[in-house]
Amino acid sequence: MLKQICRQSVPAIVPELDPDFIPAVLWDRAFHAAVKASGRVRNVRIAMERSRESVSVYDTILFDQPNAGEAEANLFHVERLVKAMFWIKGGALVTIAGAPEIAEQMTKIYDLKTGARAFDAEAMGNIYNAPVKFVAVPLDQAPEAKEPSQPLGRHLEGCRIGFDLGGSDRKCAAVIDGKVVFSEEVPWDPYFQKDPQYHKDGINDTLKRAAAHLPRVDAIGGSSAGVYVANRARIASLFRGVPKELWESRVANIFLDLAKEWKVPFEVVNDGEVTALAGSMELNSNSVLGVSLGTSMAGGYVNPDGNITDWLNELAFAPIDYRDGAPADEWSGDLGCGVQYFSQQGVARLAPLAGIEFPSDMKFPERLKGVQKLMEQGDKRAEKIFRSIGVAFGYTIARYYDFYPAIDKLLILGRVTSGKGGDIILEEAGRVIRTQFPEYNVEFAIPDEKNRRHGQAVAAASLPVVQA
Repeated sequence: MLKQICRQSVPAIVPELDPDFIPAVLWDRAFHAAVKASGRVRNVRIAMERSRESVSVYDTILFDQPNAGEAEANLFHVERLVKAMFWIKGGALVTIAGAPEIAEQMTKIYDLKTGARAFDAEAMGNIYNAPVKFVAVPLDQAPEAKEPSQPLGRHLEGCRIGFDLGGSDRKCAAVIDGKVVFSEEVPWDPYFQKDPQYHKDGINDTLKRAAAHLPRVDAIGGSSAGVYVANRARIASLFRGVPKELWESRVANIFLDLAKEWKVPFEVVNDGEVTALAGSMELNSNSVLGVSLGTSMAGGYVNPDGNITDWLNELAFAPIDYRDGAPADEWSGDLGCGVQYFSQQGVARLAPLAGIEFPSDMKFPERLKGVQKLMEQGDKRAEKIFRSIGVAFGYTIARYYDFYPAIDKLLILGRVTSGKGGDIILEEAGRVIRTQFPEYNVEFAIPDEKNRRHGQAVAAASLPVVQA
């Protein structure tokens, strides 16, 4: 059954360098069609709880009274859905309403010691300070959705510093009453540094560089890959090299410690949220999904009311390719997740498939620069890389509509979007949406070259509130 559904999910527009790509959005549609054609439809609701006041739900259908192949397809469908929900919406308590056997199987898959998704179980447990748990209830007892939201940023008065921490560079901007007076990026290599003092010193260096261009510092706002709750780091790829035993003592409060040193309002949030904020501010619009394609992949969402939700929006870990043997994420070990397609890792993965070889010890940022240099020279091999990324991105945007209530505008930022390659990514993604998903009327936007690189740092500067 799984192979049959995959055969029915082959995209009409194929990424040239990823010809076996099976878009999640097409697989799910083929699965739903197969369930309906069987005449044995079972309604199921998946509810993911972050707190009693914050619950996301997803309604789907499964084969009722399934044979062995159909049961396998049921589980695969729910497992991939739950994985996406964990990283897009977030939560620790998952209620499966209407499919008790699926809840039992998911408990085994997310077992911290032996489960295939142990990485995700540990991550959610750390974020929400509670173990991941699956509960089965009848459909008529399914939880209802509760989606709180709140305003974010847009404060530009005074002298502010905004920073954005990526895996290959630190960006910063000095802003006076909304006007950028200085911006720069400084290379660094935080991923595998064991001593968190490296990270703290690097961040402080960036702040001091920006402060040198201001008469005073009234507030500091920052964005960084990972999950941050009340300025505390819960999980973050930037600190993946730091031993676990140092996390609580040296990493969790790193931004709180910096705030004490600088003695000004200091706010840090996920870089995806700042991406969305940057898009909303630049486009003067709401219902904006912002996606940053850089060292990793980040997402953020500004809802129709102009607010942010308490969702995670960690799109790097959301599965988007359902083929057997899809590329594996080197951190979580899972297959077919966004980071392997829409980041510098994705560019590095596709380069040899395009016939571009780099030394095995060359780091991903340098490989990306090499591909972008070839792109500027009109190299057709480099063009294939960005076209393949763009096609896969188009199908993935359609997938995001399954999770976000409205997307009127989509803004992409990040190092991968720099230069001509970024224009090609948008061109191909737009072609996929227009021809394959005309029901989605999304407007694509990409900032000018300077804002592509520094838009997040500028938006981050607007995060803190300065008391009069």
